[in-house]
Amino acid sequence: MSDTLFGELTALAHDLWWAEVPAALSFWPALDEDLWDAVNHSPVALLAELGPAALKDPAHAAKARSLVADWKAWRARPSLEGSPRIAYFCMEYGLHECLPIYSGGLGMLAGDHLKSADALRLDFVAIGLFWHDGYFHQVIHDGRQAAAYALNRPERLPITKLLGADGKPVSVTVPRGAGEIRLEAWEVRIGRVRLFLLDSDVEGNDAEERALTRRLYMARPGARIQQEVILGIGGVRLLEALKIEPDVYHMNEGHAAFLTLELWARGLAAGQGYQAAWDAVRARCVFTTHTPVPAGHDRFYWGEVDPILGHWRHTLGLQPGAFMDLGRVHPSNLDEPLGMTVLGIRGSRSVNGVSALHGEVSRQMWTELGHPIGHVTNGVHPGAWLTEETEALWDRHLPDWRDHLEEPDYWKQVEAIPAAEILAARDARRHRLVGALRRYLGREVLDPDRLTIGFARRFAPYKRADLIFSDPDRLSALLAAGAQIIYAGKAHPADVMGQDILARVVRQARDPRFRDQVIFVPDYDMAIGRLLTGGCDVWLNNPRRPREASGTSGQKAAMNGNLNCSVLDGWWPEAYDGDNGWAIGDGTEQPDTAAQDDADAESLYRILEESVLPTFHNPARWAFMSAHAMATCTPLFNTHRMVRDYLEGIYTGS
Repeated sequence: MSDTLFGELTALAHDLWWAEVPAALSFWPALDEDLWDAVNHSPVALLAELGPAALKDPAHAAKARSLVADWKAWRARPSLEGSPRIAYFCMEYGLHECLPIYSGGLGMLAGDHLKSADALRLDFVAIGLFWHDGYFHQVIHDGRQAAAYALNRPERLPITKLLGADGKPVSVTVPRGAGEIRLEAWEVRIGRVRLFLLDSDVEGNDAEERALTRRLYMARPGARIQQEVILGIGGVRLLEALKIEPDVYHMNEGHAAFLTLELWARGLAAGQGYQAAWDAVRARCVFTTHTPVPAGHDRFYWGEVDPILGHWRHTLGLQPGAFMDLGRVHPSNLDEPLGMTVLGIRGSRSVNGVSALHGEVSRQMWTELGHPIGHVTNGVHPGAWLTEETEALWDRHLPDWRDHLEEPDYWKQVEAIPAAEILAARDARRHRLVGALRRYLGREVLDPDRLTIGFARRFAPYKRADLIFSDPDRLSALLAAGAQIIYAGKAHPADVMGQDILARVVRQARDPRFRDQVIFVPDYDMAIGRLLTGGCDVWLNNPRRPREASGTSGQKAAMNGNLNCSVLDGWWPEAYDGDNGWAIGDGTEQPDTAAQDDADAESLYRILEESVLPTFHNPARWAFMSAHAMATCTPLFNTHRMVRDYLEGIYTGS
């Protein structure tokens, strides 16, 4: 019986269903916490090393039996009646830290989207790439970021090789000049959702081709284009090989937009005219843009695109500028590059930003295209980001909360929870955070009873990670009054300005005035993200408005009852009501960057001095704001609501 249970548990470990279930997330480390950390939180690797002895403790066996039963019942649910078949394309997925094929917010959102698609029982498949080296591991060397890469070993991960009925790997090709690149794939299961990860590191490809799926977001244009060809064109061809015919192709960012060319080519091959074939593409595609920063949109020039796709275009009987013009705002301008966002917008029946403000910004950015752009505000998956303390609090007072995640009136009940319990959960989250960071860093840092401010995200310059250091004397006074700050995050290896800002934060954390009260946690990943969003009392977000498209980390904090202190950017203008957190600035932008930074820094200091610290020392007020944050943010900013909005307003639209 124990061997049978162990086999079933191993099968469960290969299904990332467990990454959306708090009880499952806490089960794995309970088997062996030191080994759990050593295997990068992979339950597949954990069970491989422990063997059936993992279940020798009767309590562990009982818990495993319960989880296996829940998993089987979950997988047995029927598909949602009337659901269209959706194929979701994204360059990265943040499903769990044990599968490091993500870099940041785009991946976190994509991972949560898949989890909620599973929870809502949609007919849903997804396409990505298997990044053998992942993004990068961050090493702080002499105060600066260095990038290190570690090989992802498939046998240690919750993935399986995608095989055909003949038992051989499913294989497709994509164009590369006059030749082709052969691709195989891996499969990831998230309950009923299937994620296929394309892989070019296979026999028959040369060394350069095999390296294309090694590292996420290669900076070299030729490699970057070829990666996006693999995602878009390769993804459509893989689905065809699997005999999966989607009703809707969802491009999550411009990286996937080459899929429109493959669908267009199919229509042309079937005898449709140029315009009729393109209209058929548009009828089946939808596009989500995630960045209001112009530099964040991939653009490729003729001399970069033609060597890769020119031969394929010629075989289709198309004119030399055909692909380029579809991605140009001004098709007649031969000097204009192919914009992947433009191609995605042109090839879609529906286009959306990821917050109300981002929708407005996107309409302004792409007004010349004449395409309506709406918005679906992002959310986060509650099971994936909920702390054990918050879950226990809800279970005691709202035992059926899982059935009411999208009902604002239901969540008003949170405000009736006794203040003492709200504060006890807050303090327990913070104590666990500090204990975990001391263990991770190997030294006594922070005070588990002080106001703890968190800042963790990509170190892009517009996010202004160093804004709070604008006046070191004022910051020193805040720390003396009872605050402490935790930083984490990575700068892209090609982002020199971002790396300079990160180095400044690291340097400030080493300043004797701030040491051990301001800390930088290296090698930010999903595990650290869960710790910080769940355990920090205040979540700091101070981008230059309106450059933050959404900002889901703040939603994770609010769901756990932690309070946002944020510029009115991204999702926060839709959530902020004066009692569930604080707003930096007044929501206006100044044309002068330096003046804007000065004004926002002054606002930030004033809020921390006059509101945040005094509220922390006023337990009744803090408990009210914490409960109010949970009540107002949880039902509106979760991915169940978000995915339902996509289903009802976009996937089933016309």
